[in-house]
Amino acid sequence: MSIALLRGLGGIGSNRAVVEQRGRLVVLDCGVMFPNPEMPGVDLVLPDLSYLEERAEKVDGIVLTHGHEDHIGAVPYLLRRVDAPVYGTRFTLGLTRNKLEEAGLARRARLHEMSDGERADIGPFNVEFIPVTHSVPHGCAVAFHTSMGVILHSGDFKLDLHPVDGRRTDLARIGQIAAGANGIRLLLADSTNAEEPGHTGSESSVGESLRRIFAERPGRRVIVACFASHIHRVQQLADAAIASGRRLAFVGRSMLKNVALARELGMLRIPDTTVVEIEATDQLEPGEVCVVSTGSQGEPMSALALMAAGESRFVDVREGDVVVLSSHAIPGNEWAVAKVMDGLARRGAEVIHAGVAHVHESGHARREELATLLSVARPQSFVPVHGEYRHLLAHSRLAIEMGVAPDQALVCEDGDVVVLDEGGIDFGGEASGSYVFVDGLSGDVGLGTLRDRRVLAEEGVLVAIVTVDRRSGEIVGGPEVVSRGFLTEGDSADLSEEIRIALHKAVEVAASEGVRDPDALRRVLRRAAGRLVNEKTRRRPMIVPVVVEA
Repeated sequence: MSIALLRGLGGIGSNRAVVEQRGRLVVLDCGVMFPNPEMPGVDLVLPDLSYLEERAEKVDGIVLTHGHEDHIGAVPYLLRRVDAPVYGTRFTLGLTRNKLEEAGLARRARLHEMSDGERADIGPFNVEFIPVTHSVPHGCAVAFHTSMGVILHSGDFKLDLHPVDGRRTDLARIGQIAAGANGIRLLLADSTNAEEPGHTGSESSVGESLRRIFAERPGRRVIVACFASHIHRVQQLADAAIASGRRLAFVGRSMLKNVALARELGMLRIPDTTVVEIEATDQLEPGEVCVVSTGSQGEPMSALALMAAGESRFVDVREGDVVVLSSHAIPGNEWAVAKVMDGLARRGAEVIHAGVAHVHESGHARREELATLLSVARPQSFVPVHGEYRHLLAHSRLAIEMGVAPDQALVCEDGDVVVLDEGGIDFGGEASGSYVFVDGLSGDVGLGTLRDRRVLAEEGVLVAIVTVDRRSGEIVGGPEVVSRGFLTEGDSADLSEEIRIALHKAVEVAASEGVRDPDALRRVLRRAAGRLVNEKTRRRPMIVPVVVEA
């Protein structure tokens, strides 16, 4: 039996794995990743699904651990290529269904709702959904009961003894499986906070802090930004706002959809009388308003980012407003979040964030919680998942401290395939695990295009244009030099003239040697311009040679 770890190792986002036995496959999660600063112009990063597309007839099901974008965001793209049923808990499938409706796939999708502790036969696997606490409702660990023993994937989890909804991580069931005849052959576990000592705090503690913030600021409008999927946080915000005499208005497309879904499922308890449309908040006194918004990660077109820039159609942030960012910045988003906070402060708002008040708790287990899971599960083999490489390494070392044999604790990266047999676990090759970069309506930007964009952003561009006689190769026009983002105004005229002279001389030499082919002449222009620019500036702009034949 094998597990192909396609994505989610060595970075945060786009989690995806494939469990295979007797030639049949089950996909575990299929998420997206959001672009980082090294991906200029990219709107979304999708997984390369070619590995699964090539094996579409062998896929028996898609199992979802929870409803975060990095675990379910690419399900619509997968279902366009692979016709397989999707299994998940009620809220997870509700979020997934919203995505499928947007993609026009809801009618043909086969969604199977699973309850806590329920088991389903999916191909050669008997799959069990075990409840865990996370920052989105209805998260699950997944146990694959197989002929080789139990493979347990923790999903994203923490050990919260006082969760908002009372739904705790079911360590008792995990211990029961571990005490079975074959125990747990392999544990794959969340590594996000593996370097952090101690225990992650309870989500309920955030509610107490929010109540204080609301109570201590009477007469002032409060705007709170958090993840739209964090329904437990939204519930606590609502409770704090209502207790302080405020009414709630929701803004942001995903916030509106997720709140509506959670209320429909009875997971979010907010009286109708306390909810108003965002447009109606102008008719209320500031102290009677709480706006719950998307944009806690500084996303460029999010509701909060538009407020910070003064471009929101709904909320004009002004002196006296209180803005709470109830989240931590995802690694790579720090600059964007800081920019939004700065914009809000310039507009006169008091900005409260996790650095100055207890307005956020992680949904991921810290080191002592991970040790507890390892102690309860007692796995024979271990693979850390979901984290940067250093997180995986720290988690692997912890597993060895907790009794896993060093040769049975594998630190894997994206694309690794591990094989489980009677002797234990070992590496078994590689699988495709690349990305597809989406820009607007374009499906695949391509690594070459991204590389060009980075060069343009860092070094600028220089265009060299020359017109030559197609028969003699002699210059009949130019050379002309156009630059953008490269030469300063003071250097432009002198250096441009030097480049023109160098290009003229290079083309004349090529013509005397019988060079007539436009491609060959373009190489001549690129070499001549590049050599001089590097010599004079020690920079390497993108050089675009243009040869016009007359």
